Amino acid sequence: MDNHQKRNLTFLTIGLIFMLSGIEYGKFISNWISFQGCFWHINAHVSTLLCCSSVVASAVILPTIWRYLQILEAPPYFLGLGLSAFSLSALVTGPLFGIWSDRSKTTKSIVLFSNVFEIVGNFMYFIGYSKWLLLCSRIVAGVGAGAGSSIFGFLTRSTQPEERAGIFAAIMAGRQAGLLVGPAFNLFLRLCDFKLGPFVVNKYTSPGIFMCLLWVLLQFVVLAMYWDVPPVSCEGGATMMEMKQEEVEEEVPLMGSDEEPVHTYRALNSDQLETSTSSDMQPVHRASDPFRNFSASREFLREEVVVVLTAQFITLFNQTALETMVTPLTQRHFNFGELGNSLMYSLCGVEVILGFFFVRWLSRKVADRAVLAAGLVICCTACIWCLIFLCNPRGGYGWELSAFIIGVFLQLLGLPFVAVSQVSLFSKVTAEKTQGFSQGVRRSVGGLATILGPLWAGGLTNNLYIMLGMMLALLLMITVMTALSYDRLTEPRAVQSAQSSDSGG
Repeated sequence: MDNHQKRNLTFLTIGLIFMLSGIEYGKFISNWISFQGCFWHINAHVSTLLCCSSVVASAVILPTIWRYLQILEAPPYFLGLGLSAFSLSALVTGPLFGIWSDRSKTTKSIVLFSNVFEIVGNFMYFIGYSKWLLLCSRIVAGVGAGAGSSIFGFLTRSTQPEERAGIFAAIMAGRQAGLLVGPAFNLFLRLCDFKLGPFVVNKYTSPGIFMCLLWVLLQFVVLAMYWDVPPVSCEGGATMMEMKQEEVEEEVPLMGSDEEPVHTYRALNSDQLETSTSSDMQPVHRASDPFRNFSASREFLREEVVVVLTAQFITLFNQTALETMVTPLTQRHFNFGELGNSLMYSLCGVEVILGFFFVRWLSRKVADRAVLAAGLVICCTACIWCLIFLCNPRGGYGWELSAFIIGVFLQLLGLPFVAVSQVSLFSKVTAEKTQGFSQGVRRSVGGLATILGPLWAGGLTNNLYIMLGMMLALLLMITVMTALSYDRLTEPRAVQSAQSSDSGG
């Protein structure tokens, strides 16, 4: 099997990993949505905490995690703790997994190791003897989710810049597909009512053992179909993709699978490849430490990096804030029940998936910074629309519902544009040799936004002018930042190559 085939199978496996994480996230978290409306009347601040891990998920079926906690005599706030614990542990462990992958230049072992936490965490959820064990189960499973930073680092190192955005879009669409179909599994899991040795399998515990088995199966898929492939070669295999350099004078070797000695990748013809001396084939572990000359301030406080990280934070902050207020809004104005919310979230999930595939196509024709700018314009338009038509709705039921649908549609339309472009841009404006750690920082920034967004919006669902006004101000700020830094939002190597070509001509 050649590297091209290994690469495609590896990408397929990564897609399955993200889809499975989406299934787990959707199964546990979207169960909250059906209870958000009735729970809203109890305490708005409790609802804020419960929404900390809210996502545009999927059709909502019978609640399990909340009922499960009730059986274990847990207080209401435990649901919020259980849902946010997963995100918090992933937020902390992401940079650590990234450092590991940057130093080892491998991700397969990291994925296998992190999946163990998913397996153990879900089995703990299945056992569920107490509310504390249930809380710990989500913390443990969240540790496994932190390996996403290593995977994004791997994707950066094993893709060419022009194809990277499309691959990121496909991976994100896989996760969204998992969010969409995840709760559907409870249609049959809710029918479970038997014993497995000393353990009771019912509609409350079955999601844990089901996800545990899926993660075990995924371990075998990773073992069989995942390779730490080197950067892809150009057609004919004669020219190898040059690795991105943080420092012009320093080159970083890239390790192949199974720690085999490899060359430093640079443009070479076939004769040079064949005649390379053995002295150039030193084991990668003898290479310089990727963090030897690393400076966090120099890496992350550059103008273009600050802009991309700010875009990541603001868009996710606004997205989760809007998601927080959607269900109370639909209940208050449209009397949506579980069925109405089911249809709404299902359609939202389909729109986002289609949006990711559209961006995948668009990224082949348009630069990442243009996609980002378009996404920010759409998000600003959506926020302005909501500010005008949703804060003080007028007209009949039909007009109010139409205005709401248009606002949600516009908000979700801009999400794939910003999500894909900022990930792709971030991979290009940060050093490739420390990409795992950098992606961990990026994901932690996003995780923080998904926690703070609902905290901001949860207490302001009756003051939409303040909530949406602040969100619009943030969007306008990042739009201006993007416009002022537009020339810097591109891959430095591409600029340097163009300048070299011009000077050589």
